[in-house]
Amino acid sequence: MAGQDVEPGKQAGTFRVARKVAADRVISMVDPDARHMHKSRSSYRDGDKAHLAVEPETGLVTAAVLTPADAADGPTGVGLLAGEPPGLQVLGDAAYGGGATRAALWAAGHAQTIKPIPLPAAVPGGFTRDDFAVDLQAKTVTCPAGHTVAITPSGRAVFDWRCGPCPLGERCTRAKDGKTLNLGPHEAELAAARRHATDPAFQASYRRWRPMVERSIAWLVAGGHRRVRYRGLTRNQLGLSLRVTAINLRRLITMGLDHHDAGWCWPDQAGSGPGVSMRDVSTA
Repeated sequence: MAGQDVEPGKQAGTFRVARKVAADRVISMVDPDARHMHKSRSSYRDGDKAHLAVEPETGLVTAAVLTPADAADGPTGVGLLAGEPPGLQVLGDAAYGGGATRAALWAAGHAQTIKPIPLPAAVPGGFTRDDFAVDLQAKTVTCPAGHTVAITPSGRAVFDWRCGPCPLGERCTRAKDGKTLNLGPHEAELAAARRHATDPAFQASYRRWRPMVERSIAWLVAGGHRRVRYRGLTRNQLGLSLRVTAINLRRLITMGLDHHDAGWCWPDQAGSGPGVSMRDVSTA
């Protein structure tokens, strides 16, 4: 473990503290699967991360997987829906709003009610990316002041000297060499998602279904279960699956599931099993 934080020194046979963080850094001698993650600049976690797919109308967990804490939410969330038929309405917070995740969901035939990733402004209160007119077909970008530049093959729109005399420069950038806009391969998906998030129907759907998902998460971590009981992903995955199963059974009983001579059934459907709609799935 100590070797992760050092690098060869200038002289042969010497070492120095590395001024970087090792990729996939192991943080525990007794649990090599544990990892470090940051929820924000001031909030961090060590250990594992649970990912859930929840049916938001009922609160039933349809899939659950445990990963190291530094695993990306988006690809893991897409994996949770791998066995679902096309046509789901997928809800999620901004952690699932990356371009690659959105592209994968579209490819799988699912609609999206996923919050977009917030756009930072280079200058507080200044312009964001949405204030620039991006034409992917013409491969040009026009800034708020009306300057148009071409998008380079590497996906950069460089305004350089145009920013010097621009009267809007103070609201746009602090870079001495002028504004540079970096466009990723999923720029179209991300821009469409930001526009979609302003639709009142999107906002109403998100407000309607998100609370039930948060409630399911609260049930999962209640009673001190935010902390895992074992070491290693394999054993803790079994513990997560067992707890999810128990929570789902309790939820079904609350919804009316009962046991008769014919077996488990709904009060008005003796002899038949419960039917749970899978049309709306939220990943959290």
